[in-house]
Amino acid sequence: MSLLQLWEASPEQIRGKRLHQLIAFAGEGKLRDGSDTSQEFRAFLARVPSAMLISFVDECLNASFPDSGFSLQDVINEVGRRLGFVVTNGSYQGRQGNVGFDGLWMLPTAHSLVVEVKTTDAYRIDTDRLAGYRKELAEVGRLTEAASSVLLVVGRQDTGDLEAQIRGSRHAWDIRLISADALLRLMSLKETLDDPQTITRICEILIPKEYTRLDEIVNLAFSAAEEIQHDELEAVATDSDQGSVEPGERPVAFHDACVARLAKREGLPLVRQSRSKYIQPDGEARVVCAVSKQHRHQGRTSYWFAFHPHQDEFLGGREKAYLVLGCGNPDRVLAIPHARVREWLDDLWTTERDDGRRYWHIRLQQDGDKLWLDRRKGKGRLAMSEFLVR
Repeated sequence: MSLLQLWEASPEQIRGKRLHQLIAFAGEGKLRDGSDTSQEFRAFLARVPSAMLISFVDECLNASFPDSGFSLQDVINEVGRRLGFVVTNGSYQGRQGNVGFDGLWMLPTAHSLVVEVKTTDAYRIDTDRLAGYRKELAEVGRLTEAASSVLLVVGRQDTGDLEAQIRGSRHAWDIRLISADALLRLMSLKETLDDPQTITRICEILIPKEYTRLDEIVNLAFSAAEEIQHDELEAVATDSDQGSVEPGERPVAFHDACVARLAKREGLPLVRQSRSKYIQPDGEARVVCAVSKQHRHQGRTSYWFAFHPHQDEFLGGREKAYLVLGCGNPDRVLAIPHARVREWLDDLWTTERDDGRRYWHIRLQQDGDKLWLDRRKGKGRLAMSEFLVR
């Protein structure tokens, strides 16, 4: 049984294993370029929750085991994918005729990062060699030098010596350095957000820029904070309309549990991309999940959700695409094919804020064991119980 099959069959058992034990389950048990072990391990990393990637990085840096450096390289490349880059894994070891980069990450803006992963800053780095990788990749058409740079990911946070080496080199404007911990925090931040523009700007932090003027960094911090605030305001607004908001109350959050129910029913491995978006690694399936607490108003039970244009765009054009709605708790979940949702959008109420943000209201009413979609006046209600995940 492969490592991936073990994960799908018994995830809790796998969670209890050390990283070197997991690698031993894959292929011949050793990470080597082009090996079955490498392919299985990378496929496994693409399926696990981000919290496990964080624990794997910690284990690679703080536990001594064979191939820990190779493991860290693979995990960091998967973190790049979770950040939204298109990632090409590099080689574990350099060899004749092969460009020796650890990872090649590309943004939707077409800027490429040549990634080098180091477990420690105890040794000097050869900036000429790193710049050479970038030049070689440009020569074979893998990237454009003018739209590329080098990113050095280091296990330790105390990177003063490496920073001095980079500043003192002739490649100082083309190389940036980040600790593994800071990179993981960027990934975790991304998964609390949904706005594609804010997420792209987070990724662009890794691109070399001249920061004499700090407005861009400040604007990014405010964009992230404002998005979280907007999400809370939407929840409070719908709660207020239902007469059920409490002062200081925060929105509910049980997205993962709802998506897990659909994933089990459909046999789909789904991983989180942002606060509400999930994808099937190397596949076409996509899911947007929204959750609502249970409201009681005038003796009726209801659930309210917001559906955004960027979520509609994310689901569009996919054969398997669902809007998942968690109604009060993970035990009452609807999974609605995106094509059906599209049929209803013109019949739903909308809100457009002063900053141009717009979203649709999805209002569900519960009568006994049945759920109904409430539509604008004159449109009537639609039965929704057929979409329950059982």
